[in-house]
Amino acid sequence: MEPMVPDEASRALEDDVLPLVAEANQLAGRIHPILRESIGDLVRSMNCYYSNLIEGHDTHPRDIERALANDFSSEPKKRDLQKEAVAHIHVQKLIDTGSDPDAWPASAAYAAWLHEEFCSRLPPEMLFVTNNTTGERLEIVPGEWRKRDVQVGRHVPPEHDQLARFMARFDTAYGSPALSKTRQIQTVGAAHHRFLWIHPFLDGNGRVARLMSHALFKRLGIGTSLWSVARGLARDETRYKALLAQADGPREGDRDGRGNLTQRGLIEFCKFFLEQSVDQIRFMSGLLEPATLLTRMEIHIEEEIRTKRLQRGSFSVLREAVMSGEVERSRIPTLTGFEERTARNVTAALVDRGMLTAATHRAPLRLAFPADVAERWFPNLYPTNAGSRS
Repeated sequence: MEPMVPDEASRALEDDVLPLVAEANQLAGRIHPILRESIGDLVRSMNCYYSNLIEGHDTHPRDIERALANDFSSEPKKRDLQKEAVAHIHVQKLIDTGSDPDAWPASAAYAAWLHEEFCSRLPPEMLFVTNNTTGERLEIVPGEWRKRDVQVGRHVPPEHDQLARFMARFDTAYGSPALSKTRQIQTVGAAHHRFLWIHPFLDGNGRVARLMSHALFKRLGIGTSLWSVARGLARDETRYKALLAQADGPREGDRDGRGNLTQRGLIEFCKFFLEQSVDQIRFMSGLLEPATLLTRMEIHIEEEIRTKRLQRGSFSVLREAVMSGEVERSRIPTLTGFEERTARNVTAALVDRGMLTAATHRAPLRLAFPADVAERWFPNLYPTNAGSRS
């Protein structure tokens, strides 16, 4: 599977690293640290939705929201997809909060942890794959390398008894600090591809690869809970999968690197991966720009007030939550201009609509983003037909 990293002499990736670092830093500094936690919850649900979509599992954002509230469908297939979503969000939250292992994300140990942490939370019905040739049902063991040979489309991954050797090379090639930080950023896409090329697990490799990439960006000081490359990969899924397949190809002559696989194809995939990352950071930066976010919120809240679902003064409370990260309950009468009893009614309505939340009935209030609200405050976060794709 050589080459493992893009050719150091190639300048094709240099122009993508600087904007990626700069804009990631700008995005991280744009949002109040407390508000960032609430945005992180929203982005994890979004990331889960798009990662599921790439796997052909279309779970409506509102079904994900219900599952997080422990409200599962009575329909078995939909319930299983909801549980899959909860498992994905659980693992990504561990990554976002620094509760993941110390192992370097692009490593065999970290991949096994991701797979086990995710798969161990799936319903038993989802821990099987079917052999298309024989019809045999094969059990997926969380965190365990596959024990049989497989074919993925046209690609034939390494034989199962060679996986330890290939994953050891994976560890060596991408381990920190063997590469400089700039080279590590350039090679996040390479690690993503080569992991999928090895295909060490019977199933779940795509999801593990995307979570691994998210964790890699975070360790490199670029990734945060505020953005996810999965949305970009899903929105350009055809090209994503075509470039993955192209990078599987053999070396194409003397000018295409010195390994067995195409250096040109690997560089093209890495460039695509970095470009999608920059695009998603810019997308979230636009959504989270305080002035425009507050304008969208104000328009929505005025509509809610006219239909009597919320009370006047609501926007002042929400604006304080955006600007300060949270709202002390004692400040709400001042913010709304109402007496304490009326101010409490304003707060209660916002909590009932899911726009505000608190750890206890006395704790400060923080923003929350139920699915119907997210659709208004964060346009284009999900496709307009989310959940309707067959």
